[in-house]
Amino acid sequence: MPCPTSCPAPGHDFPAARTRMEYVCLGCGERRGIDELLYTCPSCGGVYLLEDLDFDTLAEQRTGPEWRALFDARAATRTTALRGIFRFYELMAPVLEEEDIVYLGEGNTPIIEAAPVLRDAVGIPFAFKNDGQNPSASFKDRGMACAFSYLKALVRKHGWDEVLTVCASTGDTSAAAALYASYVGGPVKSVVLLPHGKVTPQQLSQPLGSGATVLEIPGVFDDCMKVVEHLAENYRVALLNSKNSWRILGQESYAFEVAQWYGWDMKGQCVFVPIGNAGNVTAIMAGFLKLLRLGVIDALPRVIGVQSHHADPVWRYYSQPDPATRTYAPVTVQPSVAQAAMIGNPVSFPRVKALADRFIAEGGERAFSVVQVTEQEIMDAMIRGNRHGHIACTQGGECLAGLIKARELGLVSQGEHAVLDATAHSLKFAGFQDMYFTNSFPPEYGVTPDASLANAPALVVSPEDKARLSPEAYTLAAAEAVVARLGLAKKA
Repeated sequence: MPCPTSCPAPGHDFPAARTRMEYVCLGCGERRGIDELLYTCPSCGGVYLLEDLDFDTLAEQRTGPEWRALFDARAATRTTALRGIFRFYELMAPVLEEEDIVYLGEGNTPIIEAAPVLRDAVGIPFAFKNDGQNPSASFKDRGMACAFSYLKALVRKHGWDEVLTVCASTGDTSAAAALYASYVGGPVKSVVLLPHGKVTPQQLSQPLGSGATVLEIPGVFDDCMKVVEHLAENYRVALLNSKNSWRILGQESYAFEVAQWYGWDMKGQCVFVPIGNAGNVTAIMAGFLKLLRLGVIDALPRVIGVQSHHADPVWRYYSQPDPATRTYAPVTVQPSVAQAAMIGNPVSFPRVKALADRFIAEGGERAFSVVQVTEQEIMDAMIRGNRHGHIACTQGGECLAGLIKARELGLVSQGEHAVLDATAHSLKFAGFQDMYFTNSFPPEYGVTPDASLANAPALVVSPEDKARLSPEAYTLAAAEAVVARLGLAKKA
């Protein structure tokens, strides 16, 4: 049997060409090399985006249709480094060597069209992209695969004997960071800071299981973020929150996969993205813009961000009608079921504004918008989605609620199709489902269950009956109770 990587077919061999990349500050425009870990501009404190200085040469190498053919061919590759997000290597980080790329099965997550009953109820065809089927069960793995690949390259280049990675998290970031750190191993160690009591047990179990040092502090995500920012500015640590522009780069792969799944035709598509720290919506817009620039797609989709009314600074900014006089202000968050989006001062807001400006310039005024939904709408939508065969988290419910709201506001028309970002697996947020089913939400959430959507187990035989009956009598009693409960009819 031949070795799967010994004789690569076209599109399966790892690219030989390398390019030049730089950090570009969105505040003052200052540029810096990528041979060190940088998060914010030393000159003005602005956040960075990464820029490929040789990107325009890609158009000289291949036409748009030729790039499509290459990426499509790689969908069947057995070359490990090209199996995940780096299927789109040339569009992302073409400075990395094959040996540095970390692959744990991230990317290529399924896009599942809505069940017909749910589609008809919403009134427009749509699909969930199930990013909860990434290795740590959230979209954060896309960014971590890129960030840790870059980190491996730096470790190899500089010979570092110890690297402490650190992140603030509402759950998903810490799970992904700890997982990838534990896989890379060697000099790389993981520390995560979580808001005490604000992370679900399922999410807390993940970094603990990966062996990370887990530290809790009172407050919310924004408090944790201030601490890790202080650490990153003053100590030798590798920050893995979305201030890390390599993470944003990896998350662009979401856009590439959506475009590829729909045959590279984005006309009439609306992509709904929950906005928390705003890194993902930034990355998705950046990814689509790259595809358009190379002629891989002929038109941009529309991108619609969604925020809860309990954490909505980006919606508040874009709800101001006059772009010339809009002002941005952080908000104090209230408890939200969309925990990954419960962020009052997203560090990537400058990136959102910069990319949204470019997106609108290329796609028109309707190309980017933001809608606000309530906690009640989020939970109702998540339960409805999952009752129709989906596995959406609360952020996926937020997107479905956003689609329903966009329909009500006339932002999405009958002839369009929506792709909803379910950022994590529903099991990570099973506690909120339980509170919905048992009507036990704390009042600050403002969620009252819809009785038609609630569900609970029913005990059909008491433990006392089980104890007193013989095995045969117990089986018969249990079966008769099930028959009575379901109203079953005997076979003819």
